[in-house]
Amino acid sequence: MKANLSELQDEYRRLQRQLAGTGWISHGYVQDRGPGAGGPCYQWTRKVRKKTVSVALSKEQYLWMKDAIENWRNLQQTLKQMEQISRTVLFATIPEPPRRKPLRKRVLGLI
Repeated sequence: MKANLSELQDEYRRLQRQLAGTGWISHGYVQDRGPGAGGPCYQWTRKVRKKTVSVALSKEQYLWMKDAIENWRNLQQTLKQMEQISRTVLFATIPEPPRRKPLRKRVLGLI
């Protein structure tokens, strides 16, 4: 387990560095409605208090927001990986109470 633990720590540090390099972020999604679609050509949509909110964008805003949303999705995936590594290390290294059955990966949220 020591070699595996070392590999997990290395992977966690790599993910931390990846987070540090994250650019601008935003949630929601953007779409290019194309010319002649009626209304704005570029649109950003997101949920606010269970309501859908849409905003018309310029082409430059659309391109910027598209990158920010992609960064947000990558950030969420990176955080999920870090959380799984954290749980793996926790349950592999910290003593736990007696159990009738060993904990399964699904219970720990590792799959």
